[in-house]
Amino acid sequence: MSEPTRRHLLGVGDLTRADAERLLDTARALERSLDREVKKLPTLRGRLVVNLFYESSTRTLSSFELAAKRLSADTMVLRASGSSVDKGESLRDTALTLAAYDPDVIVIRHPHIGAPHLVAGATAAHVVNAGDGKHQHPTQALLDLFTIRESLGRLEGVTVAIVGDVLHSRVARSLVEALLLVGAEPVLVGPPTLLPRRIEALGCDVSHSIDALGDVEVVYVLRMQAERMESAYVPSLREYTALYGVTPERVRPGQVVMHPGPMNRGVEIDPRVADSGASLVTAQVRSGLVVRMAVLYDLLTAPGLRVAVPVMEVA
Repeated sequence: MSEPTRRHLLGVGDLTRADAERLLDTARALERSLDREVKKLPTLRGRLVVNLFYESSTRTLSSFELAAKRLSADTMVLRASGSSVDKGESLRDTALTLAAYDPDVIVIRHPHIGAPHLVAGATAAHVVNAGDGKHQHPTQALLDLFTIRESLGRLEGVTVAIVGDVLHSRVARSLVEALLLVGAEPVLVGPPTLLPRRIEALGCDVSHSIDALGDVEVVYVLRMQAERMESAYVPSLREYTALYGVTPERVRPGQVVMHPGPMNRGVEIDPRVADSGASLVTAQVRSGLVVRMAVLYDLLTAPGLRVAVPVMEVA
């Protein structure tokens, strides 16, 4: 017998341009429900969505939880802290335990690359990658596309500068792939120590000068991820801010500014920029809800996002 094909969202590479556009269109349709007095839709009534988070999260976890509830799904949250993980339980054994509850979707965030693939192979649930190490964060990329399209009215040909700690950023990797998928033009800006080697092979441009911001429509600021840095990648945060911090003087009229959060105000982004009319940070949070609603809806009700994952034999 041939192996079954399950439907997951493990990385941006799982998507075609048609998939991405369908999800964004679905998110726009679902966004209208946010303005209703009764915001809950009956679409996923009786379904179970499990949020399995091995890393801290505010925006991603809360938006997946609320997205599922807005679609009338049952939800369960399992954090590594305070669970059997503290007692040494492996990810595979945790996945098998959760599988006994027959979940429809497992949303997983994990510090190790490939963890969502393991869960996809060990359970019959649809799996959504909510971030695995420095690898992928596909729903963040989708919500960013949605935010840009809603703000500028298009994605084709939009120029986007992704500024800062690209090396440690799963957000940057997913966003570059997503922008190229829809015909946008990303440029990575930062010191050589914070840009992966041969990153240009993805099809994006690279600049080591903050002056590159003057040529783009979207300035996308990345957080300095000290928790993922094993050595000194910059002489000091003060020097980094002086050379690459996004300040009012470096943002020209007509540009929009984005940040995936949480922000290190005064480090990678000036508070005057973060709180300015150019900032789309709050819009990104709202986009996160409707895009994650769209992903759950699409996985459970619509064709698409088909990725073959072999079933693991359980001893």
